[in-house]
Amino acid sequence: MKDMRRDHLLYYMAIPGILYFIVFKYLPMGGVVIAFQDFHPFTGFLNSPWVGFKHFERLFTDYDFITLMRNTLMLSLFQIVFAFPAPIILALMLNELRREWFKRSIQTLVYIPHFMSWVVVVAMFFVLFESEQSAFQLLLERLGFEKFTIMMSSDLFRPMYILQVIWRESGWGTIIYLAALTAVSPELYEAAKMDGANRFRQIWHITLPGIRSTIVILFLLKLSDILELSFEHVYVLINSLNRDVAEVFDTYVYRVGLINGQLSYATSVGLFKGLVGLLLVLVANWLAKKLGEEGLF
Repeated sequence: MKDMRRDHLLYYMAIPGILYFIVFKYLPMGGVVIAFQDFHPFTGFLNSPWVGFKHFERLFTDYDFITLMRNTLMLSLFQIVFAFPAPIILALMLNELRREWFKRSIQTLVYIPHFMSWVVVVAMFFVLFESEQSAFQLLLERLGFEKFTIMMSSDLFRPMYILQVIWRESGWGTIIYLAALTAVSPELYEAAKMDGANRFRQIWHITLPGIRSTIVILFLLKLSDILELSFEHVYVLINSLNRDVAEVFDTYVYRVGLINGQLSYATSVGLFKGLVGLLLVLVANWLAKKLGEEGLF
């Protein structure tokens, strides 16, 4: 209470964010109760019959469960391996630029894709690579190769998805890392130069250790969303020819919950995703502290 009285203005500034989480995050948690009911909108929460773990049993015994888990984990794994390091690498490259006007210009250009919706991103991809008269298809034809459709191919869905994620989100992700880089003392670089360290050695022994705590925290947050992919992105890419590798939990919930009206079953799937994310964060946070990092809590 003493801290709150002393920093009351800061707490006043936090009120909108706190209200957002209460209204849109915590209050809706009461709705998970329908995962244990045969919920009907006209009878409501109180009058819908309780069925226990019936929907969870259906989920774990459903033939689609293995496919959904595999597809979701594969996309999440590819994001962690390829998309997660991309903002770090880009931030390190931007940090090496010495002309401030050029650095800011590059930052602005790489930020722009983040403000495009996934519908626009996929539409641009279609125009550039997929349509009959696209530059990519015409190049294939001139080189003597047979034209092929990328968006209809199951084999190319995952690389296409990851490349679009990297292109759209890498620039925006550099903001936090560039902010963390400003906290690294310039004196460390001067000392390293005197010891004969080149730029690569300076990055490896000074820059990366200086932002290690930021990387760990963002990695922990990423693990919490391992079963939570961008619904809009997958939804605009999925079609009948690539559904076997593109169908993930998010699109499955939309299909069975909103389209087919199985609200209780869809809620049980969402609750399962949340519990897995919570477990992963707890384990990863404990492991981070064991390794000497601060962790999330």
